[in-house]
Amino acid sequence: VQLQAGGGGLVQPGGSLRLSCAAFGFSLDDYAIGWFHQAPGKEREGVSCIGYDGGTWYEDSVKGRFTISKDNARNTVYLQMNSLKPEDTAVYYCARSKGINCFRSARNFDSWGQGTQVTVSS
Repeated sequence: VQLQAGGGGLVQPGGSLRLSCAAFGFSLDDYAIGWFHQAPGKEREGVSCIGYDGGTWYEDSVKGRFTISKDNARNTVYLQMNSLKPEDTAVYYCARSKGINCFRSARNFDSWGQGTQVTVSS
């Protein structure tokens, strides 16, 4: 089981990035995938999640700005991030849920990708 996250970078406030999370060794039909972020000195927090059936969850601060989606043929989950703010700056991780459903807490996710840095700054 492996997750490979990518797509981070440096962007100005108001800009956009699309993160990707490629899954290997299991099918997105059988698990939910979550995105988390962790800023320096802070705990890892849930940002968004997509269930096996395409159902989605968003943390309140990203609703209307971020969109999670998945391509089952490519076994890849995406996080489209628009209207980025400096407070979105963090390392972003994708992770596999322990089941088919989404959870808010990181303790309910097992396999983790390597993280990708997102920096929003002028």
